[in-house]
Amino acid sequence: MRKLLLFLVLFVQFISAQELALVRKGDKFGYISKIGDFVIQPRYKTAKSFSDGLAAVEDNGKWGFINTKGELVIPATFDETKYFNNGIAVVSKDKKWMYINKKGEVQTAPNSDKVYDFEDGLAFIKQNNKIGLINNKMVIVLEPKYDVIKSFENGFARVRNNEHWGIIDNSGKVVVEIIYDEIGNYFKNTTWAKSGTAFGLVKEGKFKGIEGVDKIWDFVVQDLTYARKNEKIGFIDLKGNWVIEPKFDKAKAFSKNLAPVLVGKKWGFINMKGALVIEPTYNDAEVFSSDGLAPIKDKNWGFINTSGKLVIPTQYGITAGGIFSIFKDDEKGFVNGLARVKNENKWGFLKPDGSVLGNQWFENAEPFQK
Repeated sequence: MRKLLLFLVLFVQFISAQELALVRKGDKFGYISKIGDFVIQPRYKTAKSFSDGLAAVEDNGKWGFINTKGELVIPATFDETKYFNNGIAVVSKDKKWMYINKKGEVQTAPNSDKVYDFEDGLAFIKQNNKIGLINNKMVIVLEPKYDVIKSFENGFARVRNNEHWGIIDNSGKVVVEIIYDEIGNYFKNTTWAKSGTAFGLVKEGKFKGIEGVDKIWDFVVQDLTYARKNEKIGFIDLKGNWVIEPKFDKAKAFSKNLAPVLVGKKWGFINMKGALVIEPTYNDAEVFSSDGLAPIKDKNWGFINTSGKLVIPTQYGITAGGIFSIFKDDEKGFVNGLARVKNENKWGFLKPDGSVLGNQWFENAEPFQK
């Protein structure tokens, strides 16, 4: 009996935590699971993707929120809705934007000239043209003091004051001084920056310029990024040393120890020593996903593995995000085991073996979200 109860508890937890994708079948929207089955049948004229366990749906011209069982848990009384994050969503009623919690209760927030979405448990507030931060308890964690605060990434955000840039953490603490003309993302206590005319890296608060460089891209997955010198692209490490000398026309980030590079008019892949290991024969190429597959393009898109073998034919369209997506994940191709693709004006999801999830195509399909 105890085993049965434990199984039921785990099953309920799985159902509530699973990712669902918003799809349109005919003229109605519903939600499918990663098995490919409809968990919530297509019955909505308009709907949005799940976020934080709830999804906004339209009913008779008003918006409310459903859970992953399709139950309307917040009545459809709003004129417009955005997405839940850390238990809070922005909604509009009677031409007024406000915050609600998952019970649909209006939350009293500090005064702000604009109501901003929550991201990673924080939202901006604006007072007298200065930006600060509040948490999901509606408490100010950073008084409005910056001209600009960019979205947080992994707990850090770029900020600007008086035309200079720096970086803060999610408590508002400055981790990179606000003294630079340009600045990148914060990755393993390191960022790229521009100081005057010099580009370089900031590590442990110290700027180290890299001679001749006129652009550096953000670090993404691995401990090196690409930079431009004399109109050619190479790769530098977290100390600012050239690991691969600048010799490519274009490049993208390393993943799985491979990076797409443009040689002449074609894309191929190099290894960590800068040697071409997948010949440049493609019209375009994207980075490898955690699933070990990379999108490559001839006329259309297909996928290769890390050996360069074509495992899914080049017959699809791919894109990051979706029509209704507000999420920052900009990966193209396979994400957590599935790739969102377009085929003959229909959308669906591919498995790594090239088969179509549920053997179904839809008028629209959005990325899977919890």
